[in-house]
Amino acid sequence: MSGRGVVIGKFHPFHRGHQHVIERALELCGRVTVIVCEQRSQPVAGELRREWIARVVPAAEVLLVDQDELGLVDDDTDGWARATLDVLGERPASVFTSESYGDAYAAALGCEHVSVDPSREVFPISGREVSTDPLGNLDALPAEVRADFARRVCVLGAESTGKTTLAQALAERLRTPWVPEYGRPFTELERPTRESVWTTADFTHIARMQSWLEDFLAGQADRVLVCDTDLFVTARFHEVYLGEPPPAALEEAARLRPYDLYLLCDVTTTFRQDRGLTRREGEHRRWMHEQYLEYVRNAAAPHLVLAGDRRERLDVAAAAVADLLERPVDLAAVSAAALARLDANRLLGGYPVSTSTFTQPSSTRTG
Repeated sequence: MSGRGVVIGKFHPFHRGHQHVIERALELCGRVTVIVCEQRSQPVAGELRREWIARVVPAAEVLLVDQDELGLVDDDTDGWARATLDVLGERPASVFTSESYGDAYAAALGCEHVSVDPSREVFPISGREVSTDPLGNLDALPAEVRADFARRVCVLGAESTGKTTLAQALAERLRTPWVPEYGRPFTELERPTRESVWTTADFTHIARMQSWLEDFLAGQADRVLVCDTDLFVTARFHEVYLGEPPPAALEEAARLRPYDLYLLCDVTTTFRQDRGLTRREGEHRRWMHEQYLEYVRNAAAPHLVLAGDRRERLDVAAAAVADLLERPVDLAAVSAAALARLDANRLLGGYPVSTSTFTQPSSTRTG
């Protein structure tokens, strides 16, 4: 089989069954176009669905059509055939679906219908099931989609307040990945010497790598991802180390990367120096804490200030995450947050590497 293949659907949201259909089309056709149908009533934006498909199956061409503008209802087979010909500018050789409408749609187009796993034996999942319970169906989602549904918990704290210890311990209790602070290995291993002058380019690099690492690990998370720091912290360290405000792009990128819960470690812990001798005790530490406290108070997501010993902090944090996971997932909020992160990444110059660089196993649970 050769020629142009077409896959059409809502992909709301895009799951492994959809991916299977598209990849089958790519195996059989020299060129494959995926048509994403968008309606204003759908909580997940068509732009995001198009982005998901383009990242998961980059060999396919992905087009977005406005179903409201076309004035078409779902079961208007002839109307969708005409719209498809208008979008493509030619008659396709084949259409690929796993749905019952496939035969009639292909007949209206005057082309072949290739039915792919119509009984859902390979991937027993539907978009409706995922929409109803996204966190319960994460294994049905490609990593790039799964990343946008994982709940993100950001752990903050001034220097030597135990935030890294808490982040790692919380992730271990939840049996999910955690995102280490990229600035630490950069400072200790990548900078030429301890005496090297810090630059804005250093902090932009840290921000890009922190964003990439977080989004990659979100695709491996079991419902929740624990993040040790965020871009707001990177921006504050730029302010401290360079003695001047961070670039507007970094501040805006920090604003555009939201979290579902903030955990702020109190500043009353005993100060300990790190291996790189970069931490600063005294008024600086208190100033950083006040910056973070104001930040989480103004955030849209809930926050907790954690005091007490390690066990007390961990117990309170774990209870807060358990409460977070009990709340229903707002698909519109997921969509808005995902699109905001894309905008943040563009402001910083894009990912340093693709989040698809590594292969995700069929089951990504860590325990």
